[in-house]
Amino acid sequence: MSLHRKTNNERSSLHSFLSLSPINYKTTMSFPIKQQVLNNILAERDLTDVSKTTIRQCAAIAAEMEKAAGEKFLRLEVGVPGLAPGQVGVDAQKAALDNGIASIYPAISGLPELKENASRFIKAFIDVDINPECIVPTVGSMQAGMNLMLECSQLDPKKDTILYVNPGFAPHVMQAQVQGIKHEQFDIYEFRGAKLRDKLEEYCSKGNIVAIVYSNPNNPSWVCLTDEELQIIGDMANKYDMIVLEDHAYMCMDFRTDKSVPFEPPFQPTVARYTDNYVFMLSGSKIFSYAGERIAVVAFSNKLFNREYPALRERYRIGRMGDNFIFTYLYVASSGTSHSAQHALSAMMKAAADGTYKFVDEVREYGRRAKITKAIFLKHGFNIIYDKDGDQDLADGFYYTIGYEGMSDSELLNDLMLCGISAITLNTTGSKQPGIRACVSQLNSEWHIQALDERLKLFVELQNSKK
Repeated sequence: MSLHRKTNNERSSLHSFLSLSPINYKTTMSFPIKQQVLNNILAERDLTDVSKTTIRQCAAIAAEMEKAAGEKFLRLEVGVPGLAPGQVGVDAQKAALDNGIASIYPAISGLPELKENASRFIKAFIDVDINPECIVPTVGSMQAGMNLMLECSQLDPKKDTILYVNPGFAPHVMQAQVQGIKHEQFDIYEFRGAKLRDKLEEYCSKGNIVAIVYSNPNNPSWVCLTDEELQIIGDMANKYDMIVLEDHAYMCMDFRTDKSVPFEPPFQPTVARYTDNYVFMLSGSKIFSYAGERIAVVAFSNKLFNREYPALRERYRIGRMGDNFIFTYLYVASSGTSHSAQHALSAMMKAAADGTYKFVDEVREYGRRAKITKAIFLKHGFNIIYDKDGDQDLADGFYYTIGYEGMSDSELLNDLMLCGISAITLNTTGSKQPGIRACVSQLNSEWHIQALDERLKLFVELQNSKK
């Protein structure tokens, strides 16, 4: 479908395809912005290179450039949900508040019904059996990751290093930096399939790696680890007695297969099929569009939750990993998780497992947005960087990665910003590939689609003018 001059029927078709509402913003008359405007905004923030900014810094710079241009930017940098929150969760949270729950401290180990419903939800969509006692609510997966990494770093004096399979969620590495935890990382781009085994051996054979961290599907690349790769990770975890911290922020969002039916295959792929040394981080932010309430669960394998670690007992007088996580780290971090938000997550997980809340059907919208916006980037000469899982084309989902021949991260993001498009560069995610991460969640109207096409055309004209 042409995205330039569309007939009314074509516009209606595009609107229907994206399930979006038209927004009447101006288009691209103020772009490209002059380079000096961006330079001045960076200087005001003591920055010299827009490609080295964090997500929040990039968002703030884009907001300033919007003011300078007098037009809305296309905001591809922040991975916030672009859908309404799960109504069943909203209703349950309201009811809990109406019943006076706000005045009561939550049990630090979690609301019993949430633990039960989370256990059933995991069985329904991942097909893994985890006892309710091994599931603990946290203030989003950010708190989960922060405390899990700290605990892992204290399990064994001989193992003090976290290994990140990149590209990855940049704050995970920052969490290690903030806490003074040693860490290693590598870009999986050149090490897919069987090559992953030798790469992991290179790091894990040193004997100092205590945990491996990744998300699946992956933020930022949308790479989905194959069963072969998950088995390799599981084998390494068993061989070197390491813990796998598996982030399921985007579970069931690989739309190449239909994972929407509870208790029926195909299920969400996981390392848990190959090792007992795993912990899931499972957030409500993306799958249920419940980011504002900062609610997630940590799910330890039954074996790992109950495993005794002498170093923990000596330090905290609590030796079991699961108990120590709850009564040491979570206790001093937040003394529990929002009581009403736990009721919301419990209700959404129950309804999803019952089959009455079809969350996968709702988030499938991101795949539709990715498909059409990828096509626009490709039309203007861009390329998809992380583009394959084994012999399969990458899935369409919440994120994808974009490059432009001959341009570095810094050059690419700089010129996109001049044309009214903000994003984050891959170098901030541990990737060695030059390019950007595009998040589709905020491309939520026909105007956004039209503006993307027009601004990428301006980007190409800007490159041609430099020749």
